[in-house]
Amino acid sequence: MRRTQVHAALAALAVTAAMLPAAAHAATSATTSAASPPAGPETAGRRPGQAAPGALATAHTAGRVEAAGRSVRYSWPGVYFEGRFRGTGVGIVLDDAVNDYEVQIDGATVATLVTPGRTTHWVRNLRNGVHAVRLVKRSESPWAVGEFGGFVAAPGGAILPRPADRRRQIEFIGDSYTAGYGNMSGTRDCPAPGQIDRTTNADVSFGAITARGLGADYQINAFSGRGVVRNYNGIEPGTDYRTYYDRALIGVPGDVWKNPGTWHPQLIVIGLGINDFSTAINPGEPWTPETLVAAYKSAYHGFIDKLRSRYGKQAMIVVSATYMSNTTAFADAARQIVQDRNRRGDDRVRYWYYDNTDLDYGGCDWHPSAHDHKIISQRLGDFIATLPLRW
Repeated sequence: MRRTQVHAALAALAVTAAMLPAAAHAATSATTSAASPPAGPETAGRRPGQAAPGALATAHTAGRVEAAGRSVRYSWPGVYFEGRFRGTGVGIVLDDAVNDYEVQIDGATVATLVTPGRTTHWVRNLRNGVHAVRLVKRSESPWAVGEFGGFVAAPGGAILPRPADRRRQIEFIGDSYTAGYGNMSGTRDCPAPGQIDRTTNADVSFGAITARGLGADYQINAFSGRGVVRNYNGIEPGTDYRTYYDRALIGVPGDVWKNPGTWHPQLIVIGLGINDFSTAINPGEPWTPETLVAAYKSAYHGFIDKLRSRYGKQAMIVVSATYMSNTTAFADAARQIVQDRNRRGDDRVRYWYYDNTDLDYGGCDWHPSAHDHKIISQRLGDFIATLPLRW
């Protein structure tokens, strides 16, 4: 891409997705409908039309969630919930007037819910039998919280025991590229209110595609516009990606996600640095080009130390970088970080670089398109195949 195109793309990283609720509605098909949440007490028997005691009693997720009564709350992109049911239909209990969701039955998308609000979304008229249901949060909402209340059975059916956790686990850490920002857009120009929200789909980001191809559970802990030490164009000084990483609810200061004891990723893929280096340092910012690189490398080492403490010395950490037309500082610094770790004896930190070959950057604001995410996923999958993973 030309320098001006890269700058146009990276301008979007400054957007912190202050997503305002649109008119609440659900996109439906002939087999889906929406209704008010079911009333009545929680029961262990999970009678038709009643939610299980606790949304996760019969739903599997690997995402960062917090309990809120019998529901769970969340804000990172790509959080998903999976369940099984017997019968001809299933209800999905939601309270979210900001985000968009995909509803999938037996692996096929049957509905896209656009800012659904407080509702039970029903999928009906299925073949009578056992089915898999999956709900996934498409959009990015740093300052908004979604709430999932569980799956409920249609009359005559039943919610079945929750699917088991997958043995393989991958954590993706990054910015708008990792979040899938605007990847479903048919145009690079996305000025309309809500257009970026509607065209962002974390479920077809390179991380989600890669993890599903490997049969792995995953988290997409991505925040547009954030860098390791410097956000895009110096916005919101005093904060950076690390400010938010420990949280379950991104916009809640002091919030800390409590690992339920089931999240132990064997692979962590980090993509942070575009925002640190893509724009010139502004007057008043506390860096020169040289001290910014030094601060980036020091903070990145500290972040890897945190991941090592949290996930152990056997976890494989991939420090990734990508093509930027205006500088090689990102790629150079990332490569040096890995070299430093390896020299210190940590050979389970690896460097992965992907260039712009065959990428069209057709998403909003010159971000990778869905087409590009497939290519990036293929390249990442090929790289992962070379790693001595123990899973």
